[in-house]
Amino acid sequence: MTSTTLTDTLGRGGGVRPLPALRQTATMAWRSLVPVQHNPLELVDYSVTPIMFVFLFTFVFGGQMAGSPQEYLQYALAGIIVQNTLFMSMYTAMSLNTDLTKGVFDRLRSLPIARSAPLFGRIVADLAKQLWAILLMIGPGVVLGFETTGGAAGFIGAALLLTFAAAVSWTAVLIGMVAGDPEKVQVYAFTFTFIFPLTFTSSAFVEVDTMPGWLQAWVQINPVTHLSDAFRGLLLGTPAGGPILWSLLWAAGITAVLMPLAMRAYRSESH
Repeated sequence: MTSTTLTDTLGRGGGVRPLPALRQTATMAWRSLVPVQHNPLELVDYSVTPIMFVFLFTFVFGGQMAGSPQEYLQYALAGIIVQNTLFMSMYTAMSLNTDLTKGVFDRLRSLPIARSAPLFGRIVADLAKQLWAILLMIGPGVVLGFETTGGAAGFIGAALLLTFAAAVSWTAVLIGMVAGDPEKVQVYAFTFTFIFPLTFTSSAFVEVDTMPGWLQAWVQINPVTHLSDAFRGLLLGTPAGGPILWSLLWAAGITAVLMPLAMRAYRSESH
């Protein structure tokens, strides 16, 4: 991407250069995070649901799947976190649509800032909340008996999850722009029901070789399988080079397809 193209994408009428646009994006991200200081309840969805997932999967399925909750948690925690990360990306659609319908974006666009700063700022803020949820799930997991034998590689795993979440967030951006009001976001968001079969037909919760042969063919190319295996390997210190590469390729592909569509919808809202 050339400097001119980047300026046209980030800037407002070509008047904002890339570096100031990045600073303005950081400011917009901080604007989205500041309310949490005064109203911690805004983090409830990023806190209660993740912890609930950890406890439910551990104690409901653990004994049946692996003989004990602790043994199952050692395998499934990575998949539980991956599933939660995909679900949480839906909140980007809700928050964007709320800002649009309440006129927040109109007021921000009247300022001499990069046209895309409010959008990218919202995505960055939501990724920061995603990081909070990831760390929050690992904490109870460790308390329940999960052993992070991978050491510092777990931080690389968190970065990989955020990279994938950033790619998936473009789907949420597109939904948030297309939906006419927050209620309709839920209607358009029916596509996120695909997250259920994606996660449950993957290696997130069970070993691939326990599934029927015809299903294994899909499971082995499922992006959730690659992401779960990559994150699990990094947390446990087992080989994960292949899954990491495939996860990055999937993230790049999703971004290449959905980001232009989302940005086109965003620019049409700017006029």
